[in-house]
Amino acid sequence: MAWQGEYERLFLGGEWVRPESTERIEVVSPFTEQVVAQVPSASRADVDRAVAAAREAFDRGPWPSMPVEERAAVLRRFEAGLADRAEDFAALITEEMGCPISQTRASQAGAARLLLQTFLELAPEYPWSTRRSSAAGEALVTREPIGVVAAVVPWNAPLSVGMLKLGPALLAGCSVVLKPSPEAPLDSYLLAELLQSAGIPPGVVNIVPADREVSEYLVTHPGVDKVSFTGSTAAGRRIAGLCGQDLRRITLELGGKSAALVLDDADLDLVVDQARTASLRYNGQACNNKTRIVVARSRERELLERLAEMARTLRVGDPADERTQIGPLVSERQRARVEHFLEAGRAEGAEAVVGGGRPGRLDRGWFVEPTVFAGVSPDMTIAQEEIFGPVLAVLAFDGEEEAVEIANNSAYGLSGSVFSADPHHALRIARRIRTGTVEINGRSAGFHAPLGGFKASGIGREAGLEGFDAFVELKSYGLTPELF
Repeated sequence: MAWQGEYERLFLGGEWVRPESTERIEVVSPFTEQVVAQVPSASRADVDRAVAAAREAFDRGPWPSMPVEERAAVLRRFEAGLADRAEDFAALITEEMGCPISQTRASQAGAARLLLQTFLELAPEYPWSTRRSSAAGEALVTREPIGVVAAVVPWNAPLSVGMLKLGPALLAGCSVVLKPSPEAPLDSYLLAELLQSAGIPPGVVNIVPADREVSEYLVTHPGVDKVSFTGSTAAGRRIAGLCGQDLRRITLELGGKSAALVLDDADLDLVVDQARTASLRYNGQACNNKTRIVVARSRERELLERLAEMARTLRVGDPADERTQIGPLVSERQRARVEHFLEAGRAEGAEAVVGGGRPGRLDRGWFVEPTVFAGVSPDMTIAQEEIFGPVLAVLAFDGEEEAVEIANNSAYGLSGSVFSADPHHALRIARRIRTGTVEINGRSAGFHAPLGGFKASGIGREAGLEGFDAFVELKSYGLTPELF
């Protein structure tokens, strides 16, 4: 294991404490199918302790009342620790969820550092306190920490998504109960160690790996002021319903079925190169992957040939191997789910021009071949449902009106892209797509821009200056003349 600590305790109230429960979560390697570690499965009593510690830290501790500069100093020390242990984080995440090591280095350890650096850079620009004058009065408008945050992170991007929540929540002055996924809890132990070394006050961050039942207990806990959840749309709906009963604040970053629109003048070399990275990241297990390739009919055959050749040349295998481009899916259950969609695609008339099953040469690991479907119509299951595997659906359009209609024919609205030789025209098309992010010719919007989705892709935004909004409450003070 990359981290040599013992997975026997929980990080609560600034200390490593024995759990109340004797239940354990087995972490299984998606590549070897063997148990690589066990961690405590937090009980309701453990959640009570975590929330009580966070509540004490927020209600009576120094963290919320510190100047933001002092909180930033702690997080800068934490960021230095992330840099020192970047390779350990990458190796842990690769082991627990199967993402190729070349990707976890950049998109987990690297992205987490960049996100934290970005929040530290933006924090002085955020309008924590402003004066407003009108004929009706003088006001001081402040943005104050929202309180105790339950941060629920997914298995596919545990560290980077965790930082989308921890960075702004901690800079705002909140305390946090972090709930890692049962499939990928190991990196959270190293995260806790680094926070402790950086000098985070006791109770400001607490970590409780837990199953679904205990997770629901956390998000409905009366001591929690805010829930920030990243995961499936089905789970997001459940959390929204639970939190709605108590009017608890929520941010939800959920699923996607993002479309890449390939106009008739697009550079297909660029499109295929982007499909390799922006459509198949994390072995296809990223919510903002562009998994619907919507192409002008005049370019359909050529693009299909190129995508198929790209998929055939992807190296599938051991995620710890530097040369691997596609690793295993996170669990046997996830592979079965993806295989269900492969069968649905064929049953509804789509053709798998490459892939469509398990790699024949690999006798272990939860692998699915990189797959490209042709002959896909917009109403097919594989064009509507989030598959969460290395599966692309190619749909043809006869005019740009139809292209926009296909892109918007989805319950989701998380991401997307438009490819054209004319970037100005691509931007005009992009403005008509109902989704939270649209990339022009594959260019990333970066971490200074907000992330989030329309429709069933979620509620609220993360990253950028807007990322702080999820962790503050607005408060207005009416000022007397003596305070002007």
